[in-house]
Amino acid sequence: MDLLPAQEAAKIYHTNYVRNSRAIGVMWAVFTICFVIITVVVFIQPFWIGDSVNTPQAGYFGLFHYCIGNALTSELTCKGSVLDFNSIPSPAFRTAMFFVGTSMLLIVGTMVCFSLFFFCNAGNVYKICAWMQLASAALMVMGCMIYPDGWDAPEVKRMCGQRTDKYSLGNCTVRWAYILAIISILDALLLALLSFTLGNRQDKLLPDDFEVEGTGEWRTDLPGRRRPAATARARQGRERHTSVPTSALFNALFYTKTGNTAASLNLGESDRFGDSPPMAALAPWSLAR
Repeated sequence: MDLLPAQEAAKIYHTNYVRNSRAIGVMWAVFTICFVIITVVVFIQPFWIGDSVNTPQAGYFGLFHYCIGNALTSELTCKGSVLDFNSIPSPAFRTAMFFVGTSMLLIVGTMVCFSLFFFCNAGNVYKICAWMQLASAALMVMGCMIYPDGWDAPEVKRMCGQRTDKYSLGNCTVRWAYILAIISILDALLLALLSFTLGNRQDKLLPDDFEVEGTGEWRTDLPGRRRPAATARARQGRERHTSVPTSALFNALFYTKTGNTAASLNLGESDRFGDSPPMAALAPWSLAR
């Protein structure tokens, strides 16, 4: 069975490499869009903490919006706005809102950076997005750590009871938005790691300009780093001399033993290898004759 020339093998490997990288890149982009939706929901929804069966009042709190029930009418009174800092019941809630909101904007900016793939090097875009996602995760961590510092606010104590204090909810419970914010931190770290990996994979692609052996043509349809032409040709020469067909080797040995050395120097099988060495040179005992 004949072996593929090094140039053809490299081309096949490169094609599979690029196809796998693109598939993983699409998966990364889909997960990033899902992460954007998660962070927006975490920022907007007021279900970070809420009442339980033992709380004196019904209600729930978010980063800036909260609702507390009336003991007489059982109706919820809602307050708080992202544009009115004075309506937010605690300075810790305002700080947490700032960090989580900035994290959300960074992730939205990551999705906007998808358009850079049409204008810039893909490896650089992946790395920019990775740093943005890493910064988003750090800001989300800060927001989740600072938010419990505001649980001693009078409005929170009115709903959760007087035993409520900083980092102690009393009779209240943690709601799904807070849990989703913690999960989003792990999501952002995984996406940043994947983005760094994709960025490094882009740097390992074959060069844009390398000469197809025997044609004198230059390949420019394969993305990747550019390499000097002399280096590319020298590497291809080394790889070419290592790809010897099995059938050509046996023919060379046969003609050497039978004395037909001239035929061994003109094998049709070896024509595909351009200036590859004669097969007779592979039989050192032929010199003994």
